[in-house]
Amino acid sequence: MATVLMCRRFPRLSRVTAFSATAERKAERGSSKSKREKQDNPGAATTGTESGATIQLLKPQDYRVVYNPSAYAKGRAGSQQHVGRDGSRALGDAFTGPGAAQAPQAFPAAPSQALPPIRHALARPRSRTLLEQTILATLYKEEAGKEKWEVHDSKEDPRTFQKGRPEYRALSCDSSEPAQTLPAEEGELILQSVAGCEGSPEMLRDDFLRLSRLPAEQRTALVPDRRFGALCRRAVTAIRLFSTPDLIQILKACVPLALPASHPLLEACEAEFCRRAWDMALEQLLLVADCWRCLERDVPSYLGILFSFANLHWRELTLPQFVQLLYIIGEGRRAPADLALKVESTILKHLDSFTLEELGAICLGLFKSVSGISEHVMRRIADRVSLQMEDMSTYALVNVLKMLRYTRMDHLPLMRELGRVIPARIPTTNIQGIMHITLTYSALHFFDEDVLAAVATSLPSKVSYCRSKDAAKFLWSFGCLDYEPPNEEEFYSSLIKQLHTKLHEFRKFPEHLLTALLGLAFVRRFPEELIDYALSEEFVQKTRGSKYDLYKDLFTLGKSVEIECPTYRGSRLPPQLCQEFTEMILSFAEQEIYVRPEIVEATSLLESMLGGPEYVKNHMILPHTRSSDLEVHLAVDGRPIPFNFQDSVAARKLRDVGVSLTDDLMSQLIKGRAPVEVENEARRERGVAAGTPCWGGALPAGAKFQAEPQAGCWQPGEVRLALQVSNRNHFCYGSRRLLGLHCLKRRQLRLLGYVVVEIPFWEWFPLLKRTRSEKLSYLHYKVFCPTLLTRAA
Repeated sequence: MATVLMCRRFPRLSRVTAFSATAERKAERGSSKSKREKQDNPGAATTGTESGATIQLLKPQDYRVVYNPSAYAKGRAGSQQHVGRDGSRALGDAFTGPGAAQAPQAFPAAPSQALPPIRHALARPRSRTLLEQTILATLYKEEAGKEKWEVHDSKEDPRTFQKGRPEYRALSCDSSEPAQTLPAEEGELILQSVAGCEGSPEMLRDDFLRLSRLPAEQRTALVPDRRFGALCRRAVTAIRLFSTPDLIQILKACVPLALPASHPLLEACEAEFCRRAWDMALEQLLLVADCWRCLERDVPSYLGILFSFANLHWRELTLPQFVQLLYIIGEGRRAPADLALKVESTILKHLDSFTLEELGAICLGLFKSVSGISEHVMRRIADRVSLQMEDMSTYALVNVLKMLRYTRMDHLPLMRELGRVIPARIPTTNIQGIMHITLTYSALHFFDEDVLAAVATSLPSKVSYCRSKDAAKFLWSFGCLDYEPPNEEEFYSSLIKQLHTKLHEFRKFPEHLLTALLGLAFVRRFPEELIDYALSEEFVQKTRGSKYDLYKDLFTLGKSVEIECPTYRGSRLPPQLCQEFTEMILSFAEQEIYVRPEIVEATSLLESMLGGPEYVKNHMILPHTRSSDLEVHLAVDGRPIPFNFQDSVAARKLRDVGVSLTDDLMSQLIKGRAPVEVENEARRERGVAAGTPCWGGALPAGAKFQAEPQAGCWQPGEVRLALQVSNRNHFCYGSRRLLGLHCLKRRQLRLLGYVVVEIPFWEWFPLLKRTRSEKLSYLHYKVFCPTLLTRAA
């Protein structure tokens, strides 16, 4: 039975690639690549030994835009999303990131080998899928007891900075500091004495301090002991009789005693410290806050008082007190808005005096509390880190990367130094640290093959330590950067297997499953059983309760499966839901994407060049990819074919409203001679189609009008062009390497029969400042490129 269960953990996978491209892809993956090819295509990965996992794949039609890693391409993080969701960010680049000038972004393509065709997806009964989920959940529980899971110590790691200065001893509760251990017999004597007398506050304090020094196994047995419970009740009764230093000592003693967060003694202590807070020193307030953190008790009221007190006494804060305060702010996951400017000015004031670990603690505190920080301050921090990175612990460095990602800021010196330092550290870094490093590269769209290859090499042996979130972020990052490593089959099969193992977690965190599946879709991998679950009515309902907007991601996944997995027979999104998503995305596009200057200019010039608005359409051919296209139809001989009659009518109405009857125009009309534009309009009304393209937009007579093609139907001898007016957010930082979402879009356009024509930003944006004739000449070459027409024919 165990063998059967293990076999079921290998998922069925659809993978699409045109059979005609198989030989070409094998040649690309061969060991005979020239040095020049390697430079031009840094993302191409050589194939390592194939994994033993039995995964059936289908090869998708392959389309890769040739890139040269030399130009600029942006960053986002700009996503989260991406990777960014900016104006292209919001929907157009939902998988990338915000502004082009802010951060880097990236996605890679996946080489593949010919494999047996996939069987019909989910041809078996639906109950089988539910059974598999039950088996996988059971298997997970069994393995959880057998495997040694890597545990990220959230208490010790964030507190490493406290060991850098002696001043932190007065501000923090160091549970690891050496203390003379009492013999176990003394603990018994203390507990026996509890029944004998009431005891003074000082005696009660001493009892707690002595009990906290017992051996660990003795302390563990104290909480359920009724005699210890009696001691705690006496302390609660006498709570107001303790001096503030004594009460702090009792609270510190509760840390090694490991009292549960809901213990009545802790409730009484919290209420009393809130009552006394304004009479305490800042040092005492910070120490008590640190004790609460060690006890894992949420104390929002106390923290509110602490932050107000610190705000009033900000000028009195010492450097250690400031760092400790930011640590507390981060652990409390909340930051007062009125402290933001003070925090930035204090960081700049002490920037050169902070230790590297303190810089890491500051960044972590800001990141956890979702506190904004100006680009100027973040750049100053990054400047220092880039110069001393080798002396910085990996933990502190990862914290800086989190904040760099959060601010969506590109910092080339830091990223270059990171690429030099971090690959050697990857094998000894815990899985959460590796995940954050990888996510930083994808969020900033920064492609570094050495780092990604090091991650891919180390991950399979650590994959059992991945939470659902970690596995999802790894798949997203590699898909976003469109990178498939040398050990791609082992890498992807191990992560997909982990997704099955963590299936139960996706019920609580549905966003992680969609993140993972989209990352896989970018590199043409479609695990059908997981997709069937993600598109099921049950899961779609779960996404409605998420704090994230998952509808657009569901739409992208569902439509991608329709286009790239023709044999898929599992769940699909309801048509009415797809229509709702489409309308929402198109509504946004009309306000934010279609009106971008570079797109408006290209549309106007194409209309003029081809003969009018009926020859070009600015819209989203694939709404689920969230970026616009300029669609043009050509006959095989190069003649433009009119098709956009709806927009043409609207344009004519606007033109008619705006025409003024001047004396000159009236004179020409009376003499029977119409201006060029009037003549063109008349011909279009009579149904005359355009012939040879003409700069002025005049149409030759004699061609017959063609009816508008039905959606998805080609006219005989028709070539459909999808012109892509790209921007920096579509490419990796500093390169011409397309990000995964945009690779997916171009691949799917080709599958639907379109000829994809690039109008890249590094060519088009400089032309926007040039003459009209230069822009028209450029677009004429792009539309009527002989190579494209020959290939299409």
